[in-house]
Amino acid sequence: MIELNEISVRYRKDELAVDRVSVSIATPALIGILGPNGAGKSTLIKGILKLVPATGQAKIDQQEITALRQYIAYVEQKAEIDRTFPITVRECVSLGLYPNRPFYKKISKAEWQKVDQALAKVEMESFSLRQIGELSGGQFQRVLVARALVQQAKVIFLDEPFVGIDRNSEELIMNVLRQLRDQGTYIFIVHHDLGKVNDYFDEVILMNKRLITYGKTKDVFIPKWITKTYGTQTMILQEGSS
Repeated sequence: MIELNEISVRYRKDELAVDRVSVSIATPALIGILGPNGAGKSTLIKGILKLVPATGQAKIDQQEITALRQYIAYVEQKAEIDRTFPITVRECVSLGLYPNRPFYKKISKAEWQKVDQALAKVEMESFSLRQIGELSGGQFQRVLVARALVQQAKVIFLDEPFVGIDRNSEELIMNVLRQLRDQGTYIFIVHHDLGKVNDYFDEVILMNKRLITYGKTKDVFIPKWITKTYGTQTMILQEGSS
């Protein structure tokens, strides 16, 4: 179980970026974090992981999430990563090994095999010796997912993973994430394309700085809550909603 208890992030004394968000997630699932621009979606993830100053608690099976960092993978937005850094695809994926091993220890043959298996999973093994700066947006996103696979995390946070990538990469990544969910991984995805929410997520967190609602996608991704989250001008891109 994952429990978020009144997570708040304040960037200025008089401005809450995230206001007391609380949810309990009982079983492994694909969870969409949805809301308009400026709603605090990315900030919520950073607050949970204490990457920014935050109050409140985040727990996995009653343990503080910050004490379990080796079991948590964070795939940040591509725009926040320096892709000019001289590192190959294979080396980039190998960084996922380090939360579970001493940084000074040489990577073993068996560990490199895990790296290669992860690259094969996202169909990037033929790019293993390329510099990350040579990749397209979709290819680089696949590499970041492979890095999370190598880490064998229990919880994965992805921040806008489908922005600026090709359709094939998006479908491949979703298939990999569904497999991880079925194997017992909790997966949180900051997402903006409302037309794909029903296909992608088991559950959704709808927020606009504060929590609007949380629950099974079929129960809460409906006009009532979408309008309350995004405002009256939102176009609802689904059929059969009520």
